[in-house]
Amino acid sequence: MLKSLSISNYALIDELQMQPSSALSMITGETGAGKSIMLGAVGLLLGKRADTKVLLHEDKKCIIEGIFEIGNYGLKAFFEAQELDFDHQCIIRREISPSGKSRSFINDTPVLLDVLKELGVKLMDVHSQHDTLQLADGNYQLGLVDAFAQSSGELDSFKRAFQHYRSIKKAFEKLQKEAADLQKEADFNQFLLDELSVLSLQKGEQEELESSQEILENAEDIKLRINEMLNLFHEDQVGLIQGLGQVQQGLQSLARLAHKFSGIQERFQEAYIEMKDLAETLADEESKVEIDFEKLEEIRERLSKIYQLQKKHGVNSVEELIQIESELADKVFQFQNLDENLAEAEKKLKLSEKEMLDAGRLLSEKRKSCFKVFESSLQGLLADLGMENAKIQIEQKSIPPSASGLDEIELLFTANKGAQPQALKKVASGGEFSRLLFGIKYLMADKMALPTLIFDEIDTGISGEVALQMVRMMKEISKKHQVICITHLPQVAAKGDRHYFVFKDNQSERTVSKIKLLDDSERVEELAKMIAGSNPSSSAVESARELLLN
Repeated sequence: MLKSLSISNYALIDELQMQPSSALSMITGETGAGKSIMLGAVGLLLGKRADTKVLLHEDKKCIIEGIFEIGNYGLKAFFEAQELDFDHQCIIRREISPSGKSRSFINDTPVLLDVLKELGVKLMDVHSQHDTLQLADGNYQLGLVDAFAQSSGELDSFKRAFQHYRSIKKAFEKLQKEAADLQKEADFNQFLLDELSVLSLQKGEQEELESSQEILENAEDIKLRINEMLNLFHEDQVGLIQGLGQVQQGLQSLARLAHKFSGIQERFQEAYIEMKDLAETLADEESKVEIDFEKLEEIRERLSKIYQLQKKHGVNSVEELIQIESELADKVFQFQNLDENLAEAEKKLKLSEKEMLDAGRLLSEKRKSCFKVFESSLQGLLADLGMENAKIQIEQKSIPPSASGLDEIELLFTANKGAQPQALKKVASGGEFSRLLFGIKYLMADKMALPTLIFDEIDTGISGEVALQMVRMMKEISKKHQVICITHLPQVAAKGDRHYFVFKDNQSERTVSKIKLLDDSERVEELAKMIAGSNPSSSAVESARELLLN
């Protein structure tokens, strides 16, 4: 419940503080004094959007803060899910800077507006003129039925089944599209795969083939050049090997004559061994080089096919062609198993659809089971509120599956005897709507488990015994819930545990709205003014006292 509310620099409010009763608090004041402004500020705490137009002083920040007692409302899981500190006392704050930037805080932790809004609907239910429009909305009416029927378990089960069905259906439709695409491409993919498969491509073979081609195309010249060099190495009289052997003998003699030449001898010995090895390698390579025109033609032909396929598929390597071959093989395999895969997917779809429809039917049955009780309960409340001939009827239609189930709900109403109930937006007047809405709030208070209910002039269009019955029902609600009521009726205002008076203060340079908690004598005076005007008679004062005593 709301323990305290503070508002600063908002619209006509400079500074405002209030601590509503845990039971029933009444707020009264003249038209335009600022009662609705307070509701606007509360709306900001519940996640509504704001702009700089709400600032009373354009150079100062607007701050709205509410302290809520939340220990008994099962909100710990919500706080943990949002990674917020949980305490039995929760502080919600909105700040709007002169630049227009708006910030939201829960227990001093910055949060997104959506998080604030999600928490707000768990803490307060604010009746406003917008509710009369909302009540005519089918989705809102369906929510009322679900809350009254206590069908949250069935609704959650349906939603899970519905989401699963949608997921399976999406996968099936994707598979159907892929199947259609594969069907169109099947023959072409098989042709492309055969074209690649027949080559039996191997990783790295292109480089090997290109190297072999290079050698075979120049085989005669290569053998000629190597033999010329080998002749230089091994010529009998002036060959390199023979000459290097003579140098080796000379360096050995020098090393024996002087140790200084040992290092030179060792260096030469290494070079000599390397030269001999080089000569042997050249001889070995010469023996491998073949002049084979048939093999060269085979290599040229295979490389030509590889190059053609690379150009065809827009790639530059055999490895990329192998990858394309693998992908084509997958597509061909999928096509070959297409009917089996589609049949399996369709089977899963039908199963998930059956599960979803079964869950939807259970939800529908749970909803329908409460229709008569809801209708009779609400009709009884409306009779207590002076609408003895009122008739309520819930009309249900089956619709294709949606996120909310298989049902479309229409709340039908008439206030007149013998008249056929019709859609709310067609038949209810302002006063009737107020009583109908209040009856629904009363009926749903425990079902929806809201800590705080705020009624903004819900007694519009009613008076006398009906107003007294309405406030008695408010008192009943306030035994389990905190109720704050903005009213213009003295017989309603007199029944509050606390009475706040909103007024305009014109003493400073600028008119501001203020709020005051009235003591007993001030309550009598305010109620008397509500009865008889600004200068109440003694009889009006006495009537005010009687209202407070009764």
